[in-house]
Formats: sequence, C-alpha cells, structure tokens
Amino acid sequence: MENKGSDEVEKLKTKFLSVWHNVKYSWALKSKTSFSRNSPVLLLGKCYHFKTEDDNRLTEACYEASEEDFIMGNVEAFREDFASRVWLTYREEFPPLPGSTLTSDCGWGCMLRAGQMMLAQALMLHVLGRDWTWSKALTLQPLDTETWTTTAAKRLFASVEASLQGSHRSSDPELPPMPQVQSQRSTKEADSHLKEIYHRTLVSWFGDSPSAQLGLHRLVSVGLAMGKQAGDWYGPAVVAHILKKAVEEAMDPALAGITAYVSQDCTVYSADVADSHRAPKAGQASAEGSDAPSPPASASTLPESRAVVILIPVRLGGEKTNPEYFDFAKSILSLEYCIGIIGGKPKQACYFVGFQDDSLIYMDPHYCQSFVDVSTSDFPLQSYHCPSPKKMPFSKMDPSCTIGFYSRSIQDYERISQELTKVLQPLAKEKYPAFTFVQGHGRDYDLSAGLTPEKREWPFIRDPRKSVTTAGDFVLL
Repeated sequence: MENKGSDEVEKLKTKFLSVWHNVKYSWALKSKTSFSRNSPVLLLGKCYHFKTEDDNRLTEACYEASEEDFIMGNVEAFREDFASRVWLTYREEFPPLPGSTLTSDCGWGCMLRAGQMMLAQALMLHVLGRDWTWSKALTLQPLDTETWTTTAAKRLFASVEASLQGSHRSSDPELPPMPQVQSQRSTKEADSHLKEIYHRTLVSWFGDSPSAQLGLHRLVSVGLAMGKQAGDWYGPAVVAHILKKAVEEAMDPALAGITAYVSQDCTVYSADVADSHRAPKAGQASAEGSDAPSPPASASTLPESRAVVILIPVRLGGEKTNPEYFDFAKSILSLEYCIGIIGGKPKQACYFVGFQDDSLIYMDPHYCQSFVDVSTSDFPLQSYHCPSPKKMPFSKMDPSCTIGFYSRSIQDYERISQELTKVLQPLAKEKYPAFTFVQGHGRDYDLSAGLTPEKREWPFIRDPRKSVTTAGDFVLL
C-alpha cells in the first residue's frame, strides 16, 4: 500500500510539474525580429536582400550564392520560404511517453524538437525540393499576447483538474495511408496536389503518438537504449544518433529511400557514406510494392540507391564558440544541401536555419502547444509552421552542435564532399577544421574493434586506451 501511495504522489508531482511548464512556455511572448535592408539574408542556401528594387547601390554580397538565388527587395518571398519550414515545438496532453508517465515535453525536449526540425528539412528536400513553399505560409498569424496567455490559463485549470481526477488519454492513432492523385487532373495540378499530400504526410511522421514514424515517442524509445530517459537533457550529438536509428527503423515504405549517417569524432568516412547510399534498408519493403504513391520525380530514388542525411556532431570551441568559426557557420548555412544546425544557448536548444550579418536566424521550439491528432485526414497544419523568425548573435551560440546535410546520391555526395573540403580549409596552418572527410571506412581507423557495431556508434563510448576528457556530449582528445 505504501508503494502504491508513493507512486500516486510521484504521478501527481509529475502532473503538476507538467502544468507549470505548460504555463511557463505558453506565456512566452514573441517580440518582433528586426532585419536590416542593407545586408543579405541567407536561409538554408537561399539568399534574399531587402533593399528596394530601385536601389542599385548593392554593397553586400551573398555567401556562395549564384545570381539566380539572389532575390532583391522581396521580403514576402523570404517570409514565405521561412514559414514553409516545418516547426516542431513543445506539446502537451499527448499519450504517455515510453518508460514514463510524462504527457508533455515542456522544459526538456527542445533538443529533440530541434533534431526533428532538421530531419524534417531533409525530408522536405527529399520529397518536395528546396523551391517548394506552402500555399498558406503567408496567411499565418503572429503569436499574440492575449491568445497565448488565455490558452495557458485554460490549460492550467484543465490540467490540474485532470491531475486530480487521474484522467488518461485513449489509444494511439495510426497514420493514414497517403491518398491517391486523380489521373484526370492536369500535370501541374496533379503535381501541386501530390506535393500537398506529401507535405501533410511528412508532418504526420512527426506527430506526438507512438505510431508516428519519427515522432517524440519513437525518439524517446530509441533513447532508452542509449541510457536516456524521457525528461532528461539530450545533447546535439546524442540526438544525431537517435535520429539515425529512428530513420533506419522507420517502417513507412515512403521512408525506404532515405537513411542517415553520423560522423565519428568529427570525421566523415566517404566509403561509409557511399555504402549508406547503396545498401537497401534491412527489413523494409520497397516503396514500389506499396499502395502509397511514389515520391515526386525530383525526389525518386532507384531501388538500389538511397538518399543519405549526413549528421556531423562538432564542437566549435571550448567554453564559448570560437569567433574563428563564425564565417565557417555562415558558409555552411549558405549551401542548399545544408539542412541546418541544431544547437542553441547552453541548455536551451534551437534550430539554426540562416543568418544576417553577425546574427543567426533560428526556429524556436520553446512554445507549448496542444496535442494534434495527425491520424485524421484533415488535421490542422498551422501549428507546424512558424509565423516569424528569431535572431541570436553568433557570440551567444553554444559550441556544441550538430550540422546536417542532405545527399541525394553517391554522385551528389562526391560533389558535396569536394565543396565542403574547400569550405573547411583553415585560414591559418595552426587552426583545425571543424570536421574532415577521409577516404575509406571508419572501421579501418577504429581502435575500439571489440565493441559491437551499435555501441561503437554511441557518442559517449570510446576506446578506454585513449586518454580523454569529456565535455558534454563530446570527447576532447
């Protein structure tokens, strides 16, 4: 009886903690972000300039941007592009997470959400392409004080009442099959319709239910095998490995054409990436044998070929980010195949997607929103898109982060590795690049051959023969 009473007390304490986080993060107010008209704005490889079209005095140049990527004086195009990215934030009132009674990730799940956003961008490149924008992106309304505070108050009383009554959510929804495109539509209409289907399906993969392929429940479940519990702090390196495992284990046939690779000790082994492009997914049926439509022609892959999400955990300095890496980060975010950087301030994660001058542009997961049932065919999409960006000085960026790239094919990877090798060249001989590309397989250089392949990939397990000191999710040699 005593144990039962203690369990009830712990559950109640968990509920009240969840309530407090719901109020705290629902009350966060969105202040307007200022942008300069005199400097270019880079957003995941796209360059925008907010000068008026009749102003010919162009004093700034875009990093690594071609003329066709340069958009002059088009603020609306930037807003539409930014608002079309998938935004994943804290949620509440979803089914309990694996191994816990938590029904919200408020206060601890921001790095997982940032990782989800980066992976969502890779999938958008995979099935929709970089030029796709959501037709309703410009209709999103800014977050206002009254809406968020009123909603927070309602959540407070509803959550407390539910805590005292011990109410629970019902069974988990399942993802719906992707609908078919009518053959009678014109080619353009059919393509637009198909992309809207994939947009909705892509968002549903990140739903907050156990059945969602890449949802929070799946990520927490993968994290349990790595010693991480729901409610723990997840660092950017650990999240990279969790994302890799989740993508590999995804059972939706539409995800069979993509996998993930995580670098080892800031080193990308080209032969391993090439193998990832070639090898079929174990235990997964080919997308050709399913009833789901194939991805658009721009994202299709041959049965023997897969796209690869390349995730590179790095540390850009010691206690603080080294200013020597600021230009490097700008160059990385100027590449179209870059899917962003997950990192943030110490213990406060965010998803970096661009920059202007000496400020990073990011998407913030620190908003508590209500659970959305993505199993319905017409679930609302508005809460999965951010109406306005945020900015943060490079100097406040935490040095621990994970950089992501999308590689569609082996040929694409060869081009990417060549371009990035040039970007990575240090300005001074005594400086070291943030990461490197090496020919061959990682096992050819691995000193921890006694470990199983799975454990060897985990970022917090290293060869005991090495003399190391740890710093967060990283090992400083």
